[in-house]
Amino acid sequence: MVDPSSADNFAVSVVIPTYNRIKQLPIALNSVLSQTRSVTEILVVDDGSTDNTVENLSPKYKTVTFLRQKNEGVSSARNAGIKAAKSPWIALLDSDDQWMPDKIEKQIHCLSEDNEINACHTGEKWIRNGKEVPTARFLNKAPEGLFERSLERCIICPSSVILHRSIFEKIGFFDTELPICEDYDFWLRLLLNYQIGLIDEPLVVKTGGHLDQLSTSTWGLDRFHVQSLEQIYLSEELNSRQEEMVLKTIARKADLLAKGFIKHGKEGEARKYNDMRRLALENLGLLTSVPAS
Repeated sequence: MVDPSSADNFAVSVVIPTYNRIKQLPIALNSVLSQTRSVTEILVVDDGSTDNTVENLSPKYKTVTFLRQKNEGVSSARNAGIKAAKSPWIALLDSDDQWMPDKIEKQIHCLSEDNEINACHTGEKWIRNGKEVPTARFLNKAPEGLFERSLERCIICPSSVILHRSIFEKIGFFDTELPICEDYDFWLRLLLNYQIGLIDEPLVVKTGGHLDQLSTSTWGLDRFHVQSLEQIYLSEELNSRQEEMVLKTIARKADLLAKGFIKHGKEGEARKYNDMRRLALENLGLLTSVPAS
């Protein structure tokens, strides 16, 4: 836990992975630079952009550290920034999102008030295709039961989170084997081990509708959810209640995937997910009461 008595304990590094977001990245950077509580450093990790992001923006943002790597995906870029960061606290920001001016100030206050929490997230406002859209009812961010609700869908937004670097030492980094849903996987691992504070205010503005967003172009997000859930189940970190919840979620998602693959004429993939469903039900002791698809 963190001793709130020293201001140095709340130095913050901001990590922003980016790929071909030369138009959106300045908005994100300006929102960091406009915070009512200054951060210690800002690291932009360019994931092999082809739009000359670094060449065009680094002269304009001299206080920002720009790191480059070959194109390896958002998880690799985010991990590289976290490892390079010097501060005890890491704040994540996607390059097409932005913060409200008092986000960091309010989160540091939250963390300093409760030294039992090592992470804090906030609410968010969504902008899609230039228009604000209502926040979905199912994105209930309340701490009570958050792990269970997060099994179904990703509830925590990376751009809303500030967390202590010791968390990465315990649970590891973002999974580079997942092309998408890497945040779904990471937040589940975090919630298994830590409490996370909540400021239930829209302190992040999230945008959507870009053509380059993987989550809008990759079919069957549940494929990656199931992959992550299998790894978590095999980690042997779950208590009996959590194990039951994970197995039920695997069975439900695998069933939906199997039906989807059958509809698309992909019988081999359908068999794979039907087998996964049956195995989950066997482990639950429910196979005899639930017919196979």
